[in-house]
Amino acid sequence: MAHFKAADSKREQFRRYLEKSGVLDTLTKVLVALYEEPEKPNSALDFLKHHIGATAPENPEVEALRLEVAEMKEKYEAVLEENKKLKAKLSQYEPPPEEKRGE
Repeated sequence: MAHFKAADSKREQFRRYLEKSGVLDTLTKVLVALYEEPEKPNSALDFLKHHIGATAPENPEVEALRLEVAEMKEKYEAVLEENKKLKAKLSQYEPPPEEKRGE
């Protein structure tokens, strides 16, 4: 009998730990969202993984990488625009295709 009380006590401690850390609330919200989903997904596990990942706080490293990607996209667009201008400028100095053949 004492063995059952010890197991119940550990189980209760673990439950309080999960509740205190917000795990139970998060799981409940995701499971309710799955229950209320009009078209059930093929993989409930993938649904849970996706939605639990969406509720997790952002890792600072992930946010830094997102900012870096945004900066790189801006630089890329600027380089494309510069390339376009330089090609147009260069085309002014190149002879037309007919002149090249006549030489």
